[in-house]
Amino acid sequence: MPITSVISWLAGSVAPLTRGMTLGVRCACFDDEGRVFLLRHSYMPGWYLPGGGVERGETVHDALVRELHEEGGIVLRAEPSLFGVYHNRRQMRDHVLVYVSRGFDRPNPPSYPNREIAEVGLFAPEALPADLSPATRRRLAEIMDGAAKEPIW
Repeated sequence: MPITSVISWLAGSVAPLTRGMTLGVRCACFDDEGRVFLLRHSYMPGWYLPGGGVERGETVHDALVRELHEEGGIVLRAEPSLFGVYHNRRQMRDHVLVYVSRGFDRPNPPSYPNREIAEVGLFAPEALPADLSPATRRRLAEIMDGAAKEPIW
């Protein structure tokens, strides 16, 4: 197991013991052609929406802007819309806020692969990767196809 996977697993195991509740943000970022920006992490399989954890003393908005910039070099052209709030049952007290953006730029994208992100891509709705994470697949179905929202991540 790569060291980043071990560190990620340890952090995920310790967080419930040291925090009352954790909060994450993700964003379905669609470009002008209607393609969605997805990424693959270096420490776990599958494709995901960009995002991450809200740090202590950080606003949700600031966390979203920071994570999008760090992971994808993404700068949103307009304020994203809050799409939903989801409970992550794998982490008993974790919740994820999902936003939608319909326009962004990438003036200075990071180099890939790096220590966190293995690969990124823009995908048309009809050509999504087969190995989307289950939660990402559900969220995109809700956003793009109007599937009923499930409250569980």
